[in-house]
Amino acid sequence: MRLPKELFSFLLVRLGVIIAISALWQGMAWLIASPDFPSLFAVIKSLQFHFNEGEMVTNILITLRRVLLSFVIAMLLGGIIGIVMGVNAWVNKLTDSLLIIMLNIPALVTILLSYIWFGLVESAAIAAVVINKIPTVVVMIREGARTVDKDLLAVAKIYKLSPSKTFFAVFLPQLYPFIIAAARSGLSLIWKIVLVVELLGRSDGVGFALNTLFQFFDIAGILAYTFAFVVIILLIETLIFKPFDKLVARGTRFD
Repeated sequence: MRLPKELFSFLLVRLGVIIAISALWQGMAWLIASPDFPSLFAVIKSLQFHFNEGEMVTNILITLRRVLLSFVIAMLLGGIIGIVMGVNAWVNKLTDSLLIIMLNIPALVTILLSYIWFGLVESAAIAAVVINKIPTVVVMIREGARTVDKDLLAVAKIYKLSPSKTFFAVFLPQLYPFIIAAARSGLSLIWKIVLVVELLGRSDGVGFALNTLFQFFDIAGILAYTFAFVVIILLIETLIFKPFDKLVARGTRFD
């Protein structure tokens, strides 16, 4: 099966950027010549070791499960709250101050309080991540709900569409760009918070592995884990978000 021309060009450009960064990294490592800045070859060797003989695959799968679960919960709850705040001025005015407070509470504080109140359990870890992400989703979805075309809703009312059909066929499609933006920013934020959650209070996952490597001053191992997880995030962006973004854009133009 041949890749679409646009996707192939995108992958080619991204590959070129990665090669340029890799060459720069290797050159700086040779120039600095310090164990605190391992070469790209040393990181690749460490990656191969942890992948084949260590617990990298297991830890990555555990972290991805936490990321996915937190992501879905945060997007659903944040989307619902954002829509309600966007279409109801009274609710927005009542909860806006709370939203600002939630946006500015440091993630570390939420994580520590979750572990103190609920214990070092999985539910506390997921709750801490979700609580940190929901406010940013709410802000983006709320702004999208505010910009919904009222004329289209009026047309739907004239044609006597049911509330559910009006929502899914007229209202929700106008929020797709905002949902995609919230999802992209959410993924990048959630996996970072998940690593902190694992570092502070879990006995598995990428965050726990990074903490262990830090204690042994294994910089190559830390960079190897980072490299592996970044590759996964790039694959998610390329194979899921990019095609979905183009599909939404095509549907919007068609409408």
